[in-house]
Amino acid sequence: MTLQQLKYIIEIAETGSITMAAQRLFIAQPSLSKSVAELEKEMGITIFSRSNRGVYLSEDGTKFLSYARQIVEQAQILESEYKSAPPPRRAFAVSAQHYAFVVNAFVELVREYEENKYEFTLRELKTAEIIEDVRTHRSDIGILFLCDFNREVIRHILQSEEIQFVRLFTAKPHVFVSKQNPLAERKSVTLNDLQDFPRLTYDQGVKNSFYFAEELHITAESPKNIIVSDRATLFNLLIGLDGYTISSGILSTDLNGENIVSIPLESDEQMEIGYIITADRPMSAMTKRYLEHLNRYIDNYSS
Repeated sequence: MTLQQLKYIIEIAETGSITMAAQRLFIAQPSLSKSVAELEKEMGITIFSRSNRGVYLSEDGTKFLSYARQIVEQAQILESEYKSAPPPRRAFAVSAQHYAFVVNAFVELVREYEENKYEFTLRELKTAEIIEDVRTHRSDIGILFLCDFNREVIRHILQSEEIQFVRLFTAKPHVFVSKQNPLAERKSVTLNDLQDFPRLTYDQGVKNSFYFAEELHITAESPKNIIVSDRATLFNLLIGLDGYTISSGILSTDLNGENIVSIPLESDEQMEIGYIITADRPMSAMTKRYLEHLNRYIDNYSS
């Protein structure tokens, strides 16, 4: 195994195509394919599965990629340390489910940072990827939620990885709909009220377990379902298709515009939203400052 092979794996995973990756890497496609095959044989796993559309990560490949990224990033830091040009300072990284308040706090943190060079990272990811980012220290902190349905499973995973969950706040479930949705003027809605509308949920990838879902009541019957991968698409579909999604109820007009409204959902469930950190290293000053911004935004919303 070589560092170059790991860079190959990362490029292929990002493009989803060996052909495109070869073009970006300026090497012949047969050479790239051969290098990947040799690495798979050496590791004893299948990193990529093949389809007519290209390639995609296997379950083993997804785990391998997280380690590969960590090694390549550490190598880049090492190289930069001994080159004449100083590298951008890695200030802070957060991985989170798709919450507007996470972005708002991130914006405030970056705005007050006064260094001339820096590197901040904000990743809105699948639940399993958030846990993996924190476990491998790719991110300083992760943001996700627990509820009665997923708590036992998620806490077991976190405990096995020596990751701590710290509650930020508890929210009653709401549904997000467009202002033009027939339900928009309701003071509250039930799950039965939502049956005629498309349910929008976030894709959880190869670990598509109900326990990793970002939405409450994921097992509730829904005849119309649309799965998306990013927040912008989800909000566009809320407007374009009169869809709905279940979330915490915290909206940001700066990020989501004024065409989305939040309606309380009649439910016995609650969302315990919190952050996760590893137990093996102290929290950095930058992480503590981010949490201050996060709590301030949450307090302002609640007041």
